[in-house]
Amino acid sequence: MARVWRCTGLRWGADGPLLQWAGGRASPLSRGKPVAFGVVGEGRRTCVGARGNPCPVRAGVPGRSTGARCEECARLDRAHSVAADTIADDPRPYHVYLAWFGPGMVKVGITAVERGSARLLEQGAVSFGWLGRGPLMAARRAEEVLRTALKVPDRIPYAEKRLVRACLPVEEERVGELAVLHGRALGLAGWPESLEPVPFRAVDHFEVFGLDGLPAADGVVSELVVGGAVGGQVLAVAGPDVHLVTGRGVVVLDTRLMTGWELTAPVGEGARDALTVPVREVKSPRGAGDGSVQDGLF
Repeated sequence: MARVWRCTGLRWGADGPLLQWAGGRASPLSRGKPVAFGVVGEGRRTCVGARGNPCPVRAGVPGRSTGARCEECARLDRAHSVAADTIADDPRPYHVYLAWFGPGMVKVGITAVERGSARLLEQGAVSFGWLGRGPLMAARRAEEVLRTALKVPDRIPYAEKRLVRACLPVEEERVGELAVLHGRALGLAGWPESLEPVPFRAVDHFEVFGLDGLPAADGVVSELVVGGAVGGQVLAVAGPDVHLVTGRGVVVLDTRLMTGWELTAPVGEGARDALTVPVREVKSPRGAGDGSVQDGLF
């Protein structure tokens, strides 16, 4: 009987991106690494639960959902979420940041100081810089001031981020756009007194993500399905997205689509290059062991 794994998501650690599995195992996703798995299970994807607790009814969730939670578990998760603005009394200090994803694609956000740059890696921010540090509500007020005064959003869709990763400008231009906005932000009226301004220093993730020489994507996996398979070789990893070279070209797999499914190692000739799940074509801008025994999915 084939061994089954349940993916619990992609996490960014000190050594790079790691796919995590139920039971505590983790798989590094280094550039050039083969990735191959088949989708099994009872004919459906099940809810991953909330706040570390399993879904009490193992509810089914849509294949295209990146949250992989049923309505009730999603509600419970949001009830304890800083991102959803449902917590006002968190005593931890917070950073306000500007994150750059592509030309003209800058967002403002906040993250707990103790998390460091993890939030920016999870979002796929190519470059970023801290703006200020202070209490949660002061960080929230600063975020709103920037959104209103500078017309900087607090969200950028992943579909837009993926389109530009293969044709990004040089680091000088990436950092330059951030520096201009950073200066304008700190000069705005209404900056909360309890929020300490942070001098500009850009952090660039271009090399961390492996974007140098990345070819434009031909497609994006839209969902996993029972009986489907994904196989390819890692080209880059940015945020939750893994860029793979497959038998059908360069394809982006959002690893959030993997949670809630039962996965197994593929078998048969050509399995490691197979791609038999729904793929949505994209029109991207064009920029310049022995393997005989598989003891894990990757």
